[in-house]
Amino acid sequence: MASATRTISSAAGGPCRPHERLALNSPDVYAARRTGKPSRDRTHLYLASTTVCPWRVFEFGANAHRFHTYRSQRPDQHLIPSIQSGGFIMNTSQKVVVVTGASQGIGAELVKAFRKLDYRVVATARSVSPSDDPNIVTIAGDIADPATARRVISEGVARFGRIDTLVNNAGIFIAKPFTNYTAEDFAAMTGVNVGGFFYITQLAIAEMEKNASGHVVNITTSLTDHAVDGIPSVLASLTKGGLNAATKSLAIEYSKKGIRANAVSPGIIKSPMHPQETHATLDAMHPMGHMGEMSDIVNAVLYLDAAPFVTGEILHVDGGQSAGH
Repeated sequence: MASATRTISSAAGGPCRPHERLALNSPDVYAARRTGKPSRDRTHLYLASTTVCPWRVFEFGANAHRFHTYRSQRPDQHLIPSIQSGGFIMNTSQKVVVVTGASQGIGAELVKAFRKLDYRVVATARSVSPSDDPNIVTIAGDIADPATARRVISEGVARFGRIDTLVNNAGIFIAKPFTNYTAEDFAAMTGVNVGGFFYITQLAIAEMEKNASGHVVNITTSLTDHAVDGIPSVLASLTKGGLNAATKSLAIEYSKKGIRANAVSPGIIKSPMHPQETHATLDAMHPMGHMGEMSDIVNAVLYLDAAPFVTGEILHVDGGQSAGH
């Protein structure tokens, strides 16, 4: 069968060549068919939402339901490599992700996972160690401090030139009866969980707006959807529940600007902080009968980052906790 492609051109001075796949029924292609003009210049190669030549939308033939393969070469760049995972193809050549709470646990696993996908990574935490990897910048500091947020974003941009994704992973949890919380507890949890989100997300989105593209992922908790008898969590619900609401608000505010916002809402995740003798009890708190693994959260974040039509989603990765008991 003959190819459905008729012409592939670039007014910027370079041809587009076969390599990257693009969904022909994407919004940009639809707009191009109707008007002959791209709906928006893009620089990322997300399936079903972006163009492969960021300076020109292609002109296509019929067969809109099929995928075809193209390569984009700008006059000032080498051919753009891609990574395919789970049916998604995305350009990760110069993608830059910021991960907070990156020194251990889920944050450290996120750094490893994004590097495997060839992202440039800006990792921050109170005690994060320097990295020998030239494509990882580590910045030690308190994420509740606006100065730390400024350093993270400014050094990330200075080193890598842009910010594409922000994962707000940093958070603290203090379980106390409500009347036993102190002013220090309140300040600590609101400082990290809310302030740590607010300051760095403002700065990251300002950078994303420059490229009309970006993604914010907030790590919250399934406790915001279902309180558990015996686990006092008012401050967790107040702070992380606020992030769930803010996620949806950001998604709508920036939906026309190429910037997405999503959240991952975990159940209890197995980690060294849970002694072996507690595992049976913690397992039983999930309808599926076991705790989650850190890889479950990492995979959820990677899915959201590769899902261009998903925004405003609170993705529960909680073994069924939020669904019922």
